[in-house]
Parts: sequence; structure tokens; C-alpha cells
Amino acid sequence: MPRIGHRLTELRRRRRLSIRELAVRSGVSHSTISLIERDQISPSVDTLAAIVDALGSTVVGFFTDVSGQGAVSPFYPCANLVEIGRNDHVSYRVVGFDHPHRQMLILSETYPAGAATGEPITHVAQEGGVVVKGAIQVTVDGQSRVLEEGDGYYFDSRLPHAFTNVHDGESRIVSAITPPTY
Repeated sequence: MPRIGHRLTELRRRRRLSIRELAVRSGVSHSTISLIERDQISPSVDTLAAIVDALGSTVVGFFTDVSGQGAVSPFYPCANLVEIGRNDHVSYRVVGFDHPHRQMLILSETYPAGAATGEPITHVAQEGGVVVKGAIQVTVDGQSRVLEEGDGYYFDSRLPHAFTNVHDGESRIVSAITPPTY
């Protein structure tokens, strides 16, 4: 069975991340990641979870892949989409949350009437999506546009951005973010 350090190095390189970039994403120091990758220390469960999460995987997925056992289904029924948080009642549900090699974050986003993401945010990624129900005002770097059913967007997430439901009912977006920010 491959060593944990070897597997982490492989995943990090596959995602084209330096140890320092992984450290920033995971909140684990670069020196600790380096020691783990060289199998000089064994990480705690919490440390390993933070690192593999930053690599777009899970601890279960990491060990399933390391052992070569178990196949992950490519299908995710609505009931199995994992809720990763609500912001002002905005629901963010992940497609493929348990996929061991997730390199993008696919979200089903639901915005009740009047819901918004709040102040513009930034993060290191690219994101795009399509409004599948209702109408959403998307603001990117100070530019705003109301997108209706079937309209889409794609932008560099380092630009400040925010979303507001301007429809009188519920609005929905299907979006993708790469690399995954959660």
C-alpha cells in the first residue's frame, strides 16, 4: 500500500499546487506538509482532513483510493447532495462531495426571494454557472447584470463578486468553481 506522504505528493502535483499554495488553502504550515509528504511525521486526523479537503477530496476518499478498494458512483440523486452552508438562507448543495479526486466544486444554489450572498467576496478560482429558475443579479468587479433562466456567467473569482435574487420567488443556479474552494 502506498504511503500517505507519497499519495499526498501525488495529489498535490496532479492539482499543480506548490506546498506553499496547499499550506495557504489548508491552513497547515508548509513545513508540516513537507514533513508529511516525506513520511517523516504522521499527520493527525484533523490535519490530514484539512489537507485532503484543500486538495478537493475527503479522508474517506483518500483512504479508499490509497487502498484501491471501493468505486465511487458517478451519480448523485438530489437527496444525496450535501449542504455545505447557508448564507442569508441561500442553500449551497454539492454534487460529488465524496468524490476522491474532485477538482471542481459543482453547486446547486437555491435563493429564496430577496436572498443575497452579502458583501462581494474574492477567492482564488474561476467560476461559472447558469440560472435555471428565476432571476439573479450577478455583480462582478462593480459590474451588475440581471440574469434570467438560461443565462450564464463565467469570471475570475479573484474579482469581487456577489449574487442577489431579484425574482419575486425562488431562484436557482447550477454553478462550478475550480479549483474547489470547499
